[in-house]
Amino acid sequence: MTALEAVAVHLPPTAEPIELIGESLGLTDRQIRLFRRFHGLDRVRVDREGDLTDLLIGAAKALAPLRGNEHRVKYVLHARSLPVAAPYPHNPLHDVLGRLGLSHARAFTVTHHACAGTLLALDVAGRLLAADPDPEATALILAGEKTFTRDARIVPDTALFGEGAAACLVRAEGEHDRVLSYAVDQHGEFDGRLADDAELLLRYQRGYPELMAGVMRAALDEAGESWDSIRLLLPHNVNQISWKRICREVGLPPERVVLDNVPAVGHSFAADVLINHRTATARGLLRRGDRYLIAAAGIGATFAAMVLQH
Repeated sequence: MTALEAVAVHLPPTAEPIELIGESLGLTDRQIRLFRRFHGLDRVRVDREGDLTDLLIGAAKALAPLRGNEHRVKYVLHARSLPVAAPYPHNPLHDVLGRLGLSHARAFTVTHHACAGTLLALDVAGRLLAADPDPEATALILAGEKTFTRDARIVPDTALFGEGAAACLVRAEGEHDRVLSYAVDQHGEFDGRLADDAELLLRYQRGYPELMAGVMRAALDEAGESWDSIRLLLPHNVNQISWKRICREVGLPPERVVLDNVPAVGHSFAADVLINHRTATARGLLRRGDRYLIAAAGIGATFAAMVLQH
């Protein structure tokens, strides 16, 4: 059973007010007020000095169990929301391997689930490790991206992207957080540029709560759990209002959803669920044996959820 051995987070020290972000994007005062008052955003983490390699290495180096065990890492997966992260032929992931002493590992990127990519990476890593003859083999999952284009900085009227990063060490078996189920639901009818297609954006916004709730129910059913039996929901940090709507949809008390990082960090692409995992464990919100749910949606559109046991 796939197990998360450790999770670490790297947040750049600079947190820019959304007014400054909005001004650089050419947003109107009304649009900025929407993000602050309605969606609950305040600041967004940015790293003006470092590149994507620095961002991912910052998260990986915070993983204490990785130090001295680099030889056990067989696979490295970058859960990436954007199809392109750097100009050809530069490969930030291979740069990361060299600087971390992991050049022996098989490394690749998963992209087509967008901001739900970390859940896909966890599932793929678990399958690879289950088939690996070495019982001590591990996989390293990295998540986090640079906001280097306008499309990488904003989902219209919905979210502002930040440059937080996360890393997760995975084993095929373990006593730490174990994956109990994984559900994914894809809806290609929402594929397109939301920034250029107001009608598509409206349809996506209307369908989002029900589709997100549906995939979470599927994950709960597969794990034999219910909304009453899970301790927490760790979401992606798109905004606060959408998750409050989903809570009403499923009857889950909003205080059981970890939304601390929405106003302080921004939507950090596929890294959100791991960032929120670190927040939950640091605050002591999860006790041994607790079941919890992680969930994310990716533009395109992919909806995914997992149930884990702490």
